[in-house]
Amino acid sequence: MNLTTKKAKTPKDSETTVTEVVCPNDTNPMGILQGGKLVQWMDIASAVCAQNHSEHICVTASIDSVLFKTPAKIGDIVTIKAKMTRAFNSSMEIFVQAWAKKVVSQKAYLINEAYFTFVAIDDYGTPCEIKGLKPVTSVEKKQYAAAIKRKKQRLES
Repeated sequence: MNLTTKKAKTPKDSETTVTEVVCPNDTNPMGILQGGKLVQWMDIASAVCAQNHSEHICVTASIDSVLFKTPAKIGDIVTIKAKMTRAFNSSMEIFVQAWAKKVVSQKAYLINEAYFTFVAIDDYGTPCEIKGLKPVTSVEKKQYAAAIKRKKQRLES
């Protein structure tokens, strides 16, 4: 079975958006969002995306290059977008971006992005086959094609 065409879903079908407010208990003593908290939020958003795509419980297999670009601070609104880039046999790659904005200015800025890999599992915790992914837009097609190279790099590490 060709996973890219049979029973395939589009990236839009499972795209997930999560919104959080940075509260004092999410920050360090300087009022800056803790990196671990942001990664946790990104992991949850990407897990929901993976589970919506695969229709199975999914577990995190890897996270690529988490780069903290700009800090978010107490009171900022953080929006996390998770979108499928490629489905393999039982694993899938998801691109996640986190944006923050100040309530007063409403100006959004990128604070983080990373690729997450999840594996779909059955009721016994064994990896199971998932539906393919059919990219639609030119950006989705580029990410889809590049996912093979990223997977190869992950496996070589």
